[in-house]
Amino acid sequence: MPDDDLLRLYAIVEGRVQGVGFRNFVLDAALSFGLKGWVRNLWDDNVEVVAEGRREALDNFLQKLQRGPRAAYVTGIKQDWQPATGEFRDFRIRPTA
Repeated sequence: MPDDDLLRLYAIVEGRVQGVGFRNFVLDAALSFGLKGWVRNLWDDNVEVVAEGRREALDNFLQKLQRGPRAAYVTGIKQDWQPATGEFRDFRIRPTA
């Protein structure tokens, strides 16, 4: 059963976010904030992120996503906030969808 204090952030990161180390950047950021979930490239050149954790950690994580790694250029982030499901044990990079 999920913790009531936990939330899920579903995000699509748009811009120059593939081929610039973005997924590893997201993985490192998620781990630093103690988040669980995953990140993957999409065929439309965007990056999809699902992260669960406390709101403050997710807000800080989202700020990092907006900056991205040095070679990235983020033009926008579509976000959807949902209740956490507690289905993840860690944070991972998933194959491209």
